[in-house]
Amino acid sequence: MSAAFFEGVLLAYVGMLALCLGLERHYKQVWQQAPAVWLRRTLRATGWVALAGSFAICVLHWGWAMGPVGWFGASSMAALALVLLLPYGPRLSVALAALGWPLLAVVSLL
Repeated sequence: MSAAFFEGVLLAYVGMLALCLGLERHYKQVWQQAPAVWLRRTLRATGWVALAGSFAICVLHWGWAMGPVGWFGASSMAALALVLLLPYGPRLSVALAALGWPLLAVVSLL
């Protein structure tokens, strides 16, 4: 597996997490308070930008023939991880998004 795949998965995870936190229900689940309107809009925009970035990375590394297929796989893995983690460890799901970047650096060096 290449670092591009992990980068695509990580960006898809960050994007889906931002979209989830853009909803008041999930934001309250993680931070125990309601988000401001500007923060919800910013999280939603960030989520869509991260998903688009994940798509772009997959297409860049695998081309148009396999890039969208790889992106669907990466986004599915990210969604599964988020769906399984968010109900049981909401703060851990946010920490995983932050700690994924140093892990990506280590993977890319291998």
